[in-house]
Amino acid sequence: MLESTIVMGVLAIALVLAAYFRHRGELYAGMKSSYDMTINVLPLLLFAFIVAGMAQALIPREMLVRWVGEQSGMKGLFIGTLAGGFVPGGPYVSLPIAAGLLKGGAGVGTMVAFLTSWSLWGVSRLPLEFPIMGTKFTLARLACTFFFPPIAGLIAHLFFSWAK
Repeated sequence: MLESTIVMGVLAIALVLAAYFRHRGELYAGMKSSYDMTINVLPLLLFAFIVAGMAQALIPREMLVRWVGEQSGMKGLFIGTLAGGFVPGGPYVSLPIAAGLLKGGAGVGTMVAFLTSWSLWGVSRLPLEFPIMGTKFTLARLACTFFFPPIAGLIAHLFFSWAK
């Protein structure tokens, strides 16, 4: 995580300097936009971290390992797939939850299935997708992506168990 922080910090500083030297108005506009995003996203991020931390603290490790750990097999992949499909919100919600579960004992394959289904299925988006994109398109998209989350999880599980 330190490497990502360093890269993001260097990128932020480079962009601030570029805006400063190019036109100060762009710098102020960019900083205002950054502030507005922070105010909007910070509460969601805070709550997502609380959910992730509380999941680690409240779900007994043995239970987590049994249901979604490396040895849980296809059962764990399907649980991760279903859970990910129903998690609402953007990456600010799903990534801290997945990271918390992973640290708590969930398997890599299960968390890959979780994040893949969150990305591809997004059940919370369906009430908006059906009227905007239409029933035929939405059902076609769901049918085309239906099997990917557990398959992605299985591939990750096989790869990471082989790589150990």
